[in-house]
Amino acid sequence: MAKMAKPTKSYAYPLLLSALIIYMVYVVLANLFFDPQAAAFLTHKMNLKRPMNLPIWLNVMHIHVGAACLAMLTGALNFSSKILRNARKFHRVNGYLYVIFVFVVVLTSGYMAPYSTGGKINSMAFNLVSIVWFAMTITAIVQIKRKQVSKHRKWMVRSYAFCFTNLFIHLISFILHEGVGLRYESSYTFGVYGAILLNFILAELVIRYVYVKAPNVTVK
Repeated sequence: MAKMAKPTKSYAYPLLLSALIIYMVYVVLANLFFDPQAAAFLTHKMNLKRPMNLPIWLNVMHIHVGAACLAMLTGALNFSSKILRNARKFHRVNGYLYVIFVFVVVLTSGYMAPYSTGGKINSMAFNLVSIVWFAMTITAIVQIKRKQVSKHRKWMVRSYAFCFTNLFIHLISFILHEGVGLRYESSYTFGVYGAILLNFILAELVIRYVYVKAPNVTVK
């Protein structure tokens, strides 16, 4: 069978995984320890159309953050060709854990969407992302059940790209708000839609130039 295109340097994957772990530690510390009441973020939530039950919202937000980090970690581990070759059972179990964590993120996002910064236009975007993300994840599972390894890998790349939605939202909104001087609500809206577009673009670039062909494995 055709082999998956190898990275130019053998240490590229460990470096990327290390960077992800550092980012996840930062997110957990920032949201659960340094600012567990989300005071800085909540200052931007003005003119909400419905009252917010803050204790419930905070609990849901903490679950959302934790599940998102775990989805990012489990997804990253399953892109390891070494794990795929040598620990197939772990790869399979870890893959199902990824699906569970994505589902928790989607579920909690559904609760949080109506209180989105920027109002309804962003609430609709978050709900759409949840539907599309979970649909892509389920499609990846369906493809591997059909023993379509290449299609499974491509749909997993597309699904995994959406683990970075929040990172891209805050990166884009920070640049536009702090660098360009846009109002925070406007910069956040650009961040939301920009992140969605960036997720799709980056996923297709990875599929085209990194995972060109299916890994050299046999599905049993």
